[in-house]
Amino acid sequence: MKMNESSRRLFLKKSAMGMAAFSTPSFLINSRFRRSDDVQVGVIGCNGMGWSNLQSMFRNGGIHCRAICDVDQRVVKRRLDEIRSKLEYEPDSYGDYRELLDDSEIDVIIIGTPDHWHCKMMVDACAAGKDVYVEKPIANSIEECQIMQRAVERYQSIVQVGQWQRSSPHFKDAMEFVWSGALGNIRLVKVWAYQGWMKAISPKPDTNVPVEVDYKMWLGPAPTRPFNENRFHFNFRWFWDYAGGLMTDWGVHLVDIALWGMKAKAPHTVYAAGGKLAYPDDASETPDTLQAIYEYDGFNMIWEHGTGIDSANFGRNHGIAFLGNNGTLVVDRRGWEVIPEKGKMDAVTLREREGSDLDRHTSNFLDAVRSKDSTALTCPIDVGSVAAVNCHMGNIAYKTGEKVFWNPAKDGFTSRKATKLLNAAYHNGWDLPKV
Repeated sequence: MKMNESSRRLFLKKSAMGMAAFSTPSFLINSRFRRSDDVQVGVIGCNGMGWSNLQSMFRNGGIHCRAICDVDQRVVKRRLDEIRSKLEYEPDSYGDYRELLDDSEIDVIIIGTPDHWHCKMMVDACAAGKDVYVEKPIANSIEECQIMQRAVERYQSIVQVGQWQRSSPHFKDAMEFVWSGALGNIRLVKVWAYQGWMKAISPKPDTNVPVEVDYKMWLGPAPTRPFNENRFHFNFRWFWDYAGGLMTDWGVHLVDIALWGMKAKAPHTVYAAGGKLAYPDDASETPDTLQAIYEYDGFNMIWEHGTGIDSANFGRNHGIAFLGNNGTLVVDRRGWEVIPEKGKMDAVTLREREGSDLDRHTSNFLDAVRSKDSTALTCPIDVGSVAAVNCHMGNIAYKTGEKVFWNPAKDGFTSRKATKLLNAAYHNGWDLPKV
């Protein structure tokens, strides 16, 4: 019997849910049917989180992937094959993001590139009239964070930063408890990320650029260097030219929650110490061990990270702890609990996370895009900037070896040595965006 359109859609939905080629089987539910009200999406950088974000948006429904872009044609081919195997259409594909931005039919851009590209691509996307979902950290320098804020204000784009914990009900519930005052005066917030899965990165020799890779475009505004596999794709995170190590990779997620809970934006001072203490001879540049002390009005925050080990504070390999006079609230991606001071308050047993926070985050973004209401965003550019700037401050304090002082009136440091590290340096003919 011939199926009507409704039955056919139901059949395809059930079939899609059984497919195992994607990490989440329901990734492509209903996405083969382009409706006139679908949000048209283009993805720049689709090897890692850019692709995860697209999958999440598909799970929320009502989008159409119009184009993908990546400088590695091996990645492009793999993603096109995945889409083609499930859909009756094939997105356009590009190696140069500027060609993708020229497509007037695209509504939304997902930016999932290395950090050193985020600022330029987001500003260009906003100038082209697109709304943007940009991965964290929003930029690789404090100056770029400031530029991105100005760009969103100028172009009035809907821009969500990929700090998806902001859309998590259990993180919000934990913040409500912090704000309730039940913990008493909070004098210290501890924030940490210990990553046992991160082992030493064995040094590798420079090689010729793979024929499928536009390495010049990958470098973009970063300094020119020979191609080395260790600096490419995922491991770019551990090299200063492109990122800020664990301090900015995990730090923006976790420091953001600490500042959210304490309703703080910028510290008075930061001091940091650490180095390559676990793997002194491996290929990475960023510190595998770091502690940073931040002084804010009325409280201090301590950041710490370490690679190759999981044992950390309160038996959790990552988290945020608000230490109050009456008790301590500890929260991570698994859930939150309260450990009381003896005789001062009742314990709160673990309240666990439910569902996908990433899906809630992309849903929040799409809702804001459809309603044209940037005030509905859970992590707008200002929130992403505060988190990134604080994390960059920690790295700058580490690099200078000094206790650095922040002048909020001038939106900058008081010392010349630290100020030099505030700004971005663009290379290879690329210019820092002017907004």
